[in-house]
Amino acid sequence: MSPIFDRTFSAFLFDLDGTLLTSIASAERCWARWAGDHGLDVAAFLPTIHGKRAIDTIRELALPGVDPVAEAAALTQMEIEDVAGIEQITGAAAFLSAIPADRWGVVTSAPRALAMARMKAAGLPMPPLMICSEDVEVGKPAPDGYKMGAAQLGFDPADCLVFEDAAAGIAAGHAAGGDVLVITQTHAPGAPQPAEQSVVNYVGVGVRSDGAGLVIETLT
Repeated sequence: MSPIFDRTFSAFLFDLDGTLLTSIASAERCWARWAGDHGLDVAAFLPTIHGKRAIDTIRELALPGVDPVAEAAALTQMEIEDVAGIEQITGAAAFLSAIPADRWGVVTSAPRALAMARMKAAGLPMPPLMICSEDVEVGKPAPDGYKMGAAQLGFDPADCLVFEDAAAGIAAGHAAGGDVLVITQTHAPGAPQPAEQSVVNYVGVGVRSDGAGLVIETLT
């Protein structure tokens, strides 16, 4: 067994999509429909949607006559109704079960209803704490969600380990003051390796308490 970080953590904060589960097929089906309806180049647009709130993605486009609030709500409903192919990142459920219940939470750019639908579809346990898109004024890459999650668990963000997969979320974790572990299972083959510590998924990764805090380690 070998620790991944040379320190302990008070708590773990997880992104959801791409980190605990994969909903890429579902999300891209829905966003492709939406982008096509609005005359966008679907292939060029889809890589920009991951890791951010839908409302922020739509606002950044500044499409004439488009109400970001209404469009984001419609997209959310579309995604709630399309959960085909959603599954957990390999080993995620077993890893979560090993963490004390008061020491972890989810910080996601998805609305709460969508996050819950996806967790149920993936067979993951509902987290003791979940910070969702409607809980923050500013989404990732801003640090607000991770700061809020740490505070609600009762810890300083600097004492938390953030699990992420997307650039916006990685930036948010660092901006909050936390260390970041990148999950790469959903990264495209040949994608550049992240500068942060990374693992493919949760197979061969364990967590234990050493009295001072939580230790995350490889088991082989």
